[in-house]
Amino acid sequence: PSSSLVQITDDLVVLHATDPATIYLAAAARGDRLTVADVDQALFEDRILLRTLAMRRTLFVPTVGTAADVEASSSVDVAAQERRRLEQYIDATGIADPVDWLGGLADTVLDALGTAEADGLSARELTAAVPELATRILMGRGTKHAVEAGATSRVLGLMAVEGHLVRGRPAGNWTGRQYRWHRRDRWWSSGDGPATADRGPEAAAHGLLTRWLARFGPATVTDMKWWTGWTMTKTRKILAGLDTVEVELAPPSGDGEPTVGHLLADDVGPVAAPEPWAALLPALDPTPMGWKERDWYLGSHAGPLFDRNGNIGPTVWVDGRIVGCWSQNPDGEVVTHLLEDVDADRRRLIETEVERMAAFIGSVIVKPSFPTPLQKQLSLGEQPGDDGASG
Repeated sequence: PSSSLVQITDDLVVLHATDPATIYLAAAARGDRLTVADVDQALFEDRILLRTLAMRRTLFVPTVGTAADVEASSSVDVAAQERRRLEQYIDATGIADPVDWLGGLADTVLDALGTAEADGLSARELTAAVPELATRILMGRGTKHAVEAGATSRVLGLMAVEGHLVRGRPAGNWTGRQYRWHRRDRWWSSGDGPATADRGPEAAAHGLLTRWLARFGPATVTDMKWWTGWTMTKTRKILAGLDTVEVELAPPSGDGEPTVGHLLADDVGPVAAPEPWAALLPALDPTPMGWKERDWYLGSHAGPLFDRNGNIGPTVWVDGRIVGCWSQNPDGEVVTHLLEDVDADRRRLIETEVERMAAFIGSVIVKPSFPTPLQKQLSLGEQPGDDGASG
């Protein structure tokens, strides 16, 4: 299972982790025999997967081998942005020296974790041990969205992205969103963690974009800029340092001018057609979230499958295209709704995937962090309008 999870994760570059369930369901969709316990083992016992804030200020899970490129190319910049923002919030609260206050607070948190048991401390337990974490800070001063809240989550998140803390097991089951926190310098045995400090930012960026193009190419510069969260200037600079070729990408509808895509030079050549396949991918899965320009696999289905902020819900795939949505109804049963006609053979493939996903989920009810229109209908037991064939 561990080697299988490493292969799955590296094949996707990273697993999306904003919604904790995505990690597990994305692995389950691609690994026939994987269980929740297998994913837990890789994350929290073998520690070969790492949850980290990176591209687009989003939580991802790379393997330890990929994490150095992810963090040095992206997390370091995100950390600097997060620190500036938090220091501004602290200053707006009236604390005289935000830098000194944050530094002292971080040292106290590390001391508290240093004396904790091996299973770490929850945010609530840390706040009890370090009451200063409960300090109310003002966020968004001068805007209509200004709010005052305790500093705990902001401080712990900053300490994690700066390389001092690691998010451990969630509270409750595998869909939980509250983690136990650990000192990063004690999370791995010596030498087992990602060597982020050994990777220069440019070399790491080359490594990350190479990995991504190997899995998601051919792709446009717009796709690359969006996925990495880099500026267009940085994206073009890093791309120029890679051995790539330009290829024409036909418009999905067959009408209009082709666009320019980029492909690693080593990947040029014929590709064998795959056997027919189907998959149930979770909300925020790395595949549908892999590109900015999605019409070629999404078609006209964006409305019912995305929320207003561009987050995709759970999807049904057939032969490289999204054809529908899946969810759990109020009884916990995995149900689907198809937005396109699918032949009988493909329907059987979908039914097999429904059975597999249901077996993996068991009695747990998975509620996506970002509900989408069609998923919400299915989760309420409603039958959507006849946009296609219902499953």
